[in-house]
Amino acid sequence: QVQLVESGGGLVQAGGSLRLSCAASGRTFSRDAMGWFRQAPGNKREFVAALSWTGGFTYYADSVKGRFTISRDNAKKTVYLQMNSLKPEDTGVYYCAGDRLSGTVSEITAWGSWGQGTQVTVSS
Repeated sequence: QVQLVESGGGLVQAGGSLRLSCAASGRTFSRDAMGWFRQAPGNKREFVAALSWTGGFTYYADSVKGRFTISRDNAKKTVYLQMNSLKPEDTGVYYCAGDRLSGTVSEITAWGSWGQGTQVTVSS
């Protein structure tokens, strides 16, 4: 019931900034929450950030606290991930997650829908 499309990825140098966007269609955006995960080559998909506008919370992985910010534009049905002070270890494919299910938002199994992913590469 939800379609998610990420955009905004690219190649940046360490210390640079990038803003990712996730455009949502369907009922999920206005209903509950959205999240961001990332996956580096050879690694598992890991939690980055989540935002709930019904629960009224934001949650970040320790590795990105103070550098990344998740936000939303309800009129555009879009969730953003502003990434500052990027590090090479931030490199990976970033996925937008929606349709939150039971469980904590940092778990992959907590989400029922995923976007196609957008590549972020940080060089140094």
